[in-house]
Amino acid sequence: MRAARAPLLALAGITRRFGDGEEAVTVLRAIDLTIAAGEFVAIVGASGSGKSTLMNLLGCLDTPSTGRYTVGGIDTASLSPDALARLRRERFGFIFQRYHLLPHLSVAANVEVPAVYAGMPRAARRARALKLLARLGLTEHVGRRPNALSGGQQQRVSVARALMTGGEVILADEPTGALDSASGDEVLAILHELHALGHTIVVVTHDPMVARQAGRIVELRDGAIVRDTADRKPAGETPEIAAPGRAMTGERTARSEAPRRGAAFGRFLAACRMAGSALAAHRLRTLLTMLGIVIGILSVVSIVAIGEGAKRYMLEDLSRMGTHTIEIYPGKDWGDPEAASIRTLVPADGDALREARFAEAVTPATSRSLPVRRGRLAVDALVSGVSGEFFRVRGLAIAHGIAFGERDVRRYAQVAVIDRHARRALFGEQANPLGQIVLVGNVPCVVIGVTADRSGMFGTGATPNLWVPYSTAGARLFGQRGVDSLTVRIGAGEPAEAAEAAIVGLLTRRHGRKDFFTYNIDSVVKTAEGVGRTLTLLLTSVAVISLVVGGIGVMNIMLVSVAERTREIGIRAAVGARRGDLMQQFLAEAVLVCLAGGVLGVALSLVAGGIFTLFVDGWRMVYSARSVVAAFACSTLVGVLFGYVPARRAARLAPVDALARD
Repeated sequence: MRAARAPLLALAGITRRFGDGEEAVTVLRAIDLTIAAGEFVAIVGASGSGKSTLMNLLGCLDTPSTGRYTVGGIDTASLSPDALARLRRERFGFIFQRYHLLPHLSVAANVEVPAVYAGMPRAARRARALKLLARLGLTEHVGRRPNALSGGQQQRVSVARALMTGGEVILADEPTGALDSASGDEVLAILHELHALGHTIVVVTHDPMVARQAGRIVELRDGAIVRDTADRKPAGETPEIAAPGRAMTGERTARSEAPRRGAAFGRFLAACRMAGSALAAHRLRTLLTMLGIVIGILSVVSIVAIGEGAKRYMLEDLSRMGTHTIEIYPGKDWGDPEAASIRTLVPADGDALREARFAEAVTPATSRSLPVRRGRLAVDALVSGVSGEFFRVRGLAIAHGIAFGERDVRRYAQVAVIDRHARRALFGEQANPLGQIVLVGNVPCVVIGVTADRSGMFGTGATPNLWVPYSTAGARLFGQRGVDSLTVRIGAGEPAEAAEAAIVGLLTRRHGRKDFFTYNIDSVVKTAEGVGRTLTLLLTSVAVISLVVGGIGVMNIMLVSVAERTREIGIRAAVGARRGDLMQQFLAEAVLVCLAGGVLGVALSLVAGGIFTLFVDGWRMVYSARSVVAAFACSTLVGVLFGYVPARRAARLAPVDALARD
């Protein structure tokens, strides 16, 4: 006869108290118990005797107040929470009275859960789950939800889950308590089969018929063991048969597999899939949760797009006016009362500037409001004397006809270019103005061109405009030698600040003093860009507030979710989930909600951009890849930040407390 085996489970002097001080309640008292590998033990007792508490201690779901508990020679008091989770996953399989299946997962997915936390590859765990379910007669139900099964079928699913990672020790808490007699007999037959295959079976029951199925009965009363009897087969005589690691399928389990590279990433992907299933199971709540994120991301992306569109619209308009130009005016600065009497700016200054290497083009300009007549039609127009380069410098395109050139300037040609407002006032929309003569003041001029319409912030406005050679304007219209201003277009690659300094130096030497001031259009562009950035930042800040409010909403809903799903947390912890796994699960849900909200928010912003373009002429919302990426990064960050507290709360729940809550 062989010597009895060393005990697999050993409790020495175990006491379990709940509460502190005078209100403390002692549930277990000085428990000494050993269970050898391969035993079939029934723990019996009346309600309140402490049998469920003892099972929780055996399964490492709870910790004793005093005493020592070892599993395979390992003192559980020395183990961290994650090490205890690994011990539960690798050594124990739980069968609960109320099945404790996750309702939003399929039957097969429920069975796979312990293997997910063990790091088993997806294909391997699915194959093992299907084999276990086939062995238990559940092949036709693998894709169904647990609520679609009978009580007996659900209990068989929980048996398969208990065996998923080996289930060396099967802890069954009232396994037949919620079943009819036929289903109960099926479950007991499965337990006998597992016992025959070498599993250690511990059943907690109040039913004497169930207890008599065991080879050993341990009776509790008032938290103490009052009877420990063996029936027929002593523990030491249990036959050596198939190792539990190959139970029912004959294949290796997650416990026997070497640690795999990438197992952590696999668990992360599995957590994301389970998070997606949990969110899909509560679609309305998920949609309401992400609503704040949708509004926040929609606001941020749209405001950035509107700001970028406005900036580009303004810069394009400024570019059409002639960017990289420097204006020169008489006087000390804007509003100088003596400016009108200063006539030292002359066309010759323009000629001198034209010779400078930084100057691409130079145009003098002199403007007055004069009556312009054609027959009986008359209109007050802004008449400007300019050079032939004016239209290129100012970005004015000729829609019909031609512009005058330097030859016309030299011969004081009486030719004119008009804009669409002058055309409408003098010729109407249908008549062809080219070649027609108009009387500008008292000087007849031939219309040789019509400029294209230039709408925008800096367009020509509604005032009719007419341009003639500056020589003609000075000699025949205004009677003056000087000009009102000079515009210098700086060549590409030339620094505007250096060009401006050179202009000041050149004209100061020509005039003998500085009786003019310069105005750099590029400074207007920079100012406009700065104002645009500031406004965008302010508006984005307001939008970010709505995103933060949405994040707080996510946190509140996730906290409610943790409270509602406390039992699910306990189930996951019981089958081997580490604190990090639980935290990852709920953090993944928060991040997925925020990412989905980000996608929806960006999509709605794009739709809003299309609608905006239909109703706002010439101005569109401009989206950039950077703003979209930033939106997704922002939504992910919100998910992480505001999902952390609920996830941490879920991870820190004690398994036994979580399982005990309704």
